[in-house]
Amino acid sequence: MASTVSIYSRLGGEPALRRYVQLLYDFMDESPEVSHIRKMHPADLCHARDRLFMFLSGMLGGPPLYMQAFGHPRLRRRHMHFEIGEVERDQWLACAQYAAEQLDVAAQTRDDLMRELSAMADHLRNKDTTSVSPEPCNSARAMAMSRDHHSS
Repeated sequence: MASTVSIYSRLGGEPALRRYVQLLYDFMDESPEVSHIRKMHPADLCHARDRLFMFLSGMLGGPPLYMQAFGHPRLRRRHMHFEIGEVERDQWLACAQYAAEQLDVAAQTRDDLMRELSAMADHLRNKDTTSVSPEPCNSARAMAMSRDHHSS
């Protein structure tokens, strides 16, 4: 049975969600495993971090910050200029999974978070074929690569 408490609250509210977004983009910025999705973002990730935090706040049951500031997110339309297929979706989700696994929350909360993000990421796909030849990112492999990267 699903919890009646929002994912936002179960994560720990604003501070935890900000940390989650920070971890997600740090992994994207530092991991060669997800370099394709990283190249789809501007060099400075500050704007992306702020927007994702605001969007996820409302999506996960917290304050609807994105809607208050910008109106309806219209995610597919805002992302239509990017070619998003399975590789792009899977690389973004690897970043999301890595960040989720760094949070000190119940496994069910992580699973609920990833279920919501997976549905959203799948919804943003706008092409049927993959755009790069490498296999989609394996989040466990990406995490190991990231740990190796940070320990060197």
